[in-house]
Amino acid sequence: MAESQNIEYKESWRDEYLKWVCGFANAQGGTIYIGVDDNGKVIGVKDIKKLMEDIPNKIQSGLGIVADVNKHTKGGKEYLEIKIKPSSFPVSYHGQFHYRSGSTKQQLTGIALSEFIMRKTGARWEDVTVDDITVDDLDDESFKIFRREALRKKRMTEAELNISNAELLQKLHLIKDGKLKRSAVLLFYSDPSTVQNGSFIKIGKFDEKGRVTYHHDLEESLIVNASKVIDLIYLMYLKAKISYEHDVRVEEYPFARAAIREAIYNAIAHNCYMYGAPIQIRIADDSITISNSCILPDGWTVETLMEPHDSKPYNPDIANVFYRAGFIESWGQGIQKICDACEEIGADLPVYELRGNDLRIHFKALQRALIDQPKVSKNQHDTLDDTLENKIVALLKENPSITQGVLAEKTKVSVPSIKRTMKILSDTGRIVRKGGKRFGYWEIK
Repeated sequence: MAESQNIEYKESWRDEYLKWVCGFANAQGGTIYIGVDDNGKVIGVKDIKKLMEDIPNKIQSGLGIVADVNKHTKGGKEYLEIKIKPSSFPVSYHGQFHYRSGSTKQQLTGIALSEFIMRKTGARWEDVTVDDITVDDLDDESFKIFRREALRKKRMTEAELNISNAELLQKLHLIKDGKLKRSAVLLFYSDPSTVQNGSFIKIGKFDEKGRVTYHHDLEESLIVNASKVIDLIYLMYLKAKISYEHDVRVEEYPFARAAIREAIYNAIAHNCYMYGAPIQIRIADDSITISNSCILPDGWTVETLMEPHDSKPYNPDIANVFYRAGFIESWGQGIQKICDACEEIGADLPVYELRGNDLRIHFKALQRALIDQPKVSKNQHDTLDDTLENKIVALLKENPSITQGVLAEKTKVSVPSIKRTMKILSDTGRIVRKGGKRFGYWEIK
């Protein structure tokens, strides 16, 4: 029998092999054979009687666990079998935590160690409380958005929502021992980087050579970011192919909006914020890649994600709030929704990729919805780019006092579309309103 995830062969005993015992105890358990070579051949071991006394004592005193040490004989040669059961609590050897992965032993450090200890103890990163932020410090806009969406999606009743912010947080299990959890701060605080750097969304538009042409960082609460990110992408980063059916204007985007929405919300809800890396959305004309830090449940692979599976959220509290707001599903059906949305428009199914702790989902553009891009000189992009937001900016340059009704008439879109686009332009700082509603004007940044 060859060495495997649960079997290790050693020709003789050395006290450093207590690290291997530690690794097995922290993983799924396993067996170490002493007096057996790497090929599984029994070569025998000396002083076996003494080892049968020493090894159990060293395991108990050095690791604080009990292991079965048994003597066996094969071909007239004696060897030892050390059987280690998986431990329900973290086991260390001289202050070091070792873990059996595959057929190798790893020493856990840094974030991997923190994640391991929290998993073993039942505590989660999002459950840790915050000392210097109170309910009164949280963002009113975030609560307004949550209440509006939870009521609109009928995930909570008006009576359940018509309570104080503190009572609402209690109902959502975001307060522990009278203090806000990290999850509460990420969800409802205007600057979540206060509790963890990198807690934001990074969006970038890339050209055919892989160069960034423009980008945005959404650095507000998870709730506010979720309310803005989809409109921002579809109004400022993507172009719709325009056609007319019976004089009705039809816009067709190269990516299914419902699929992109679900994938981004899944990334926000299930991101491993402990790593301190932002959620990244890379947008090109023919592809979108969404990535987030991820630790999959034990035994899961990217193939598991594409199969029917149970819901096992990495951040249960954050996922619960996103479910209540109608952002995500609660029964592991999010990826099915993504696939259904892609199939509905005739696009390819997305591809998941796991690189270390980075989970990426790749979307290919629907070819028939792509717009042929004219070749322009470096200083012509503003004049030839005909997306709605740039049309609005161009018209505001000509007439800073132009009304939204006139903008709608000149761009041939509805007034609500103009309002939504101008709000995003204003939120992202591209335009700034000066003066009052009657005599004011728009300043271009």
